[in-house]
Amino acid sequence: MTQRTLRIATRASNLAVWQAEWVRQRLQQAHPGLEVELIKKRTRGDRFLSAPLSEIGGKGWFVKELETALVDGSADIAVHSMKDVPVNFPEGLTLAVICERGDPTDALVVRGDLDATDLAGLPRNGRVGTASLRRASQVRNLRPDLTTAPLRGNVETRLGKLDAGEFDAIILASAGLERLGRAERITARLGPPEFIPSGGQGAVGIECRSDDTEIQALLAVLEDAATSRCVRAERAVSRHLGGHCSVPLAAYATGGAGELELSALVASLDGATVLRAGGSGADPEALGIEVAETLLAAGAGPLLEAAARLAQG
Repeated sequence: MTQRTLRIATRASNLAVWQAEWVRQRLQQAHPGLEVELIKKRTRGDRFLSAPLSEIGGKGWFVKELETALVDGSADIAVHSMKDVPVNFPEGLTLAVICERGDPTDALVVRGDLDATDLAGLPRNGRVGTASLRRASQVRNLRPDLTTAPLRGNVETRLGKLDAGEFDAIILASAGLERLGRAERITARLGPPEFIPSGGQGAVGIECRSDDTEIQALLAVLEDAATSRCVRAERAVSRHLGGHCSVPLAAYATGGAGELELSALVASLDGATVLRAGGSGADPEALGIEVAETLLAAGAGPLLEAAARLAQG
């Protein structure tokens, strides 16, 4: 590239910085001599922690400041957790690459003084902390007696609240705990088919300006084709259903190198109703739309509308 330094916009949390540093190292390995600078931003999602994401604007609150830096030219790329990225991008910006995926599962972390080893072993009428409506609805479906309560903040803050006795267990992304060297805190990994993750969970994506072909060529070495195909199918489900943080919606695809297998879920907020659909195919977007249509035919539309109304009060 012609300029001396590549500037990465990232959230300031430890996990986000880890991901940006990982991208920096990968780029410098691929392009010896490249200088890379991290520009840390505190997003609105990081500042306003008193309310659930479903009430304050959802996923966009974690990316807006980073996208502003791209638009005004103060940064060249933005590094995101793909599960936090809205399905549509502002004019002039694009998703350049999706990197190799980590563990896509959700992690159940049980308080140290309890002997539970999985969700079924939690005490009756126990309290589970999670910031995600998707996670909360699936917990309630599997254990209707459990109470779920909002839990926001960075990974360290959430673990601290658990250890202080505010919850019997909390649910976080397994990949995040692994990347921060906290995998030992994982009591059980909640994964498909019983517990479906958020679309894109475990994957890192890089956004840049649509017309910046030089930067896009530089980033191309980080693209993982199999992960990209899977995440594109998952995001197609969400896009077709109009999904956002105000509704319990999950999607997960495997087999990215060839024929994809995709499963998806829409639930009521209380977990009493769970609709599931699945399918296979070679075209990610077409498969995502097909599975979304199956969910709509099963009654997902009214369920999503009702969940959005309830979440927003």
